[in-house]
Amino acid sequence: MNPTEHTIACCMHGFPPADRSGQSLTAADPASWATIFSALASLEFTALEIADSHIRPADLTPERRDVLKRLAASAGVELTSVHVQRQSIIDPDHGAANLDYAHRTIDAAAELGCQIFSTGLHQPFSSAQRKALWFWTAKGWEDPTDPDVRALAVRRLRELGKHAAEVGLPMSLEMYEDTYLGTAESAVRLIEEIGLDNVGLNPDIGNLIRLHRPIDDWREMHELALPHANYWHMKNYQRDEAADASWFTSHPTTLQNGIIDYRAMVARAVELGFDGPFLMEQYGGDSLGVCAENRTYLKGLLAQAQPTKDMASS
Repeated sequence: MNPTEHTIACCMHGFPPADRSGQSLTAADPASWATIFSALASLEFTALEIADSHIRPADLTPERRDVLKRLAASAGVELTSVHVQRQSIIDPDHGAANLDYAHRTIDAAAELGCQIFSTGLHQPFSSAQRKALWFWTAKGWEDPTDPDVRALAVRRLRELGKHAAEVGLPMSLEMYEDTYLGTAESAVRLIEEIGLDNVGLNPDIGNLIRLHRPIDDWREMHELALPHANYWHMKNYQRDEAADASWFTSHPTTLQNGIIDYRAMVARAVELGFDGPFLMEQYGGDSLGVCAENRTYLKGLLAQAQPTKDMASS
């Protein structure tokens, strides 16, 4: 694949989830949406992931979804995906409602012309996480070890995957700590248990290497996850830790400057035939600026990785 064919989208972390009056972007005047697309275009982004933390396409009327799509197109911005987050379909209190919401979001994503439907099993922030400077430093939800709950996750995710296939969409599941997608081994096993060709992994291993605890080797995690990847949230962190595991620290940085060697990982992904969209993601500071810097870096990596794949297949 020519590197120019890869979609490189921007996340919505750099935008407030509400307008200046405090109204959610879902209910906001479309002028607020236009401002987002204009900012992306000014940074030469041509694609955006719609995160439901900001805009919930399933809760828009068909008319407003059409306005959203037209405003994006007029700015030259593709709506690459809709990402449903912290709406777990196995939540003990809201699982059934979240499942219904995910179904409605799949239909909305197809209506918007997205390339992929993205979700996961992460839960809303705990009180401690909401208070922390970086939420990943505080304790959050843990999926239960109960095999019946895992089986429920498989059934419901398979149900969503079949729906996505019916409307022509791949579905991607985001790796996230302390869920059934919280280690590479468990995540791959979950994909295999679901058993659908259109359901793959989002190998967002940045979610794991930032944790203030012992972690698996990032190289080994990528090696397990990348063969199953169909969408990729990319971010990186500086990390340090004591040899005796008495302390850990991490903070966000650019793709180039963090602990994950994305030059090696992108080359490996291309070698394995990865052809899904990339999503530039950054917490803190000038999120949009760092995402733009990361996009430029990634384009260079793809340009360099491509000849290796071509020669290997010739």
